[in-house]
Amino acid sequence: MSLEKLNLIKNKVKEIIQAKQLKITPEIIAVTKTFSINKIIPLLKQGHLHYGENKIQESELKWIELKKTYNNLQLHMIGKLQSNKAKKAVKLFDYIHSLDNAKLASKINQYEKELNKKIKLFIQVNLAEESQKSGVNLNDLNNFYNYCTKELSLNIIGLMCLPPVSLNSDKYFKILKKKAQELNLIHLSMGMSVDYERAILCGSTFLRLGTVIFGERSN
Repeated sequence: MSLEKLNLIKNKVKEIIQAKQLKITPEIIAVTKTFSINKIIPLLKQGHLHYGENKIQESELKWIELKKTYNNLQLHMIGKLQSNKAKKAVKLFDYIHSLDNAKLASKINQYEKELNKKIKLFIQVNLAEESQKSGVNLNDLNNFYNYCTKELSLNIIGLMCLPPVSLNSDKYFKILKKKAQELNLIHLSMGMSVDYERAILCGSTFLRLGTVIFGERSN
């Protein structure tokens, strides 16, 4: 069932791209948090590459062995990352979407050197300055980006956001795209199950989709 839903979404994405004559086709990150390996295997067998998790311990239990078998898959850390778990994240993940503070940036830099591995990173931006959400405020983004790239030589490939739930996502997607262009960043991690179609129209390059592929979570 999850494979059928994924294929339907891929077709829908293609239709939007063609209808609007867009130049960028976003990658679909299948967000597998809380879902069992049995639900993931059909996607892996078909060759889907991108998967997202938001907790280190769960990710280790599921993905360490799977990455040995399916060595082309790309694993994305999309949840809040504590700096004391940065080493495990650098070791396991290929992308981190939730870089949001200087301490975490410094730890990622440290463990990249220790593990001889470079991670693709998104800076999480708190566009609406919501107190309950992580992310760098827009006013602080330039300084933080310069610190990450010039002082730490981190591989910042794009920006990520979680728009306010009750408001129009388009406004925030457009702000994020404009800011990425100002920083000469190619990638945008934006769009989830409820708003991914709007995110495509606003230039997203990575969609984080869970519910529309796997169904509602039980916890």
